[in-house]
Amino acid sequence: MPSIQTKIIKKIMIRRMMGMSVDTPIEDRRTRLDAPVKFINIPANTHCQPVDADGIPAEWAAPPHPKAGALFYLHGGAYALGSIVSHRTVVARLAHATGLRGFAISYRLAPEHPHPAALEDALTAYRWLLSNGVTPAQLIVVGDSAGGGLALALMAALRDAGDPLPAGVVCLSPWADLTNSSPSFQSKAVADFVLSHDVLEAYANDYVGDQDRKSPLISPLFADFSGFPPLLIHVGTDEVLLDDSIRVADRARAAGVDVSLTVWEGLFHVFPVVPFLPESKKVMKSIAEFAASCRSILQN
Repeated sequence: MPSIQTKIIKKIMIRRMMGMSVDTPIEDRRTRLDAPVKFINIPANTHCQPVDADGIPAEWAAPPHPKAGALFYLHGGAYALGSIVSHRTVVARLAHATGLRGFAISYRLAPEHPHPAALEDALTAYRWLLSNGVTPAQLIVVGDSAGGGLALALMAALRDAGDPLPAGVVCLSPWADLTNSSPSFQSKAVADFVLSHDVLEAYANDYVGDQDRKSPLISPLFADFSGFPPLLIHVGTDEVLLDDSIRVADRARAAGVDVSLTVWEGLFHVFPVVPFLPESKKVMKSIAEFAASCRSILQN
């Protein structure tokens, strides 16, 4: 059962989501997503430094005495919203939990920049990391929602291009099927106060346009998972994207990938980004343990 803190936050978030629709001007939606970060402190002694990653706006978030390596974060926002600013707190928290420097980018957004812009930017930034001293064995890729789907698409693109893959991948409530055909779109429609089928259809249209939504680099659920690094997935039961996570886990396991999937009872879409929740703190610990395990295996 969800904690008392989660029940309170859910009520607050439901009120905050009121009036937030795809009919709201896109710049207003982006500003609204960035706004709460102004009121949430990042962990103490975190050093944030902007950097240009071969033309991609990026930022390092370093904890005190960081370990070798990095955590490459791909933010969510349905490929139309989100930025370094909106996800600075979660990246800083992950940096402190793992002891790794967090590296986040602001990839190009739809509808101004449809697919493959986001994937191209993720590829550029990943290769920039490797060219600047981060080895694949020391690198963990993390993404939430659309960023989780993008992380999986990045793995397919890197593998197919012959690039070295990272030590592990973490997906928080990934949007992995842009056909939006998972059964949970119906079964969780009432429970999910963040997303809906109609909302994600609108965002998918902006991102994909006339392209094939079943392309593995758009909907990585349909990718060949062979050769992917270990995968950690966290998702809540109260999400229309619940079955995206379950189906990704099933397909990855069938391809021989080491997969850990945790489904949290009564939790909402990308709840780990909310710093006040006991469940969120447990996810941070889980990611830290996963990152340490993946990096240890590859370095030994």
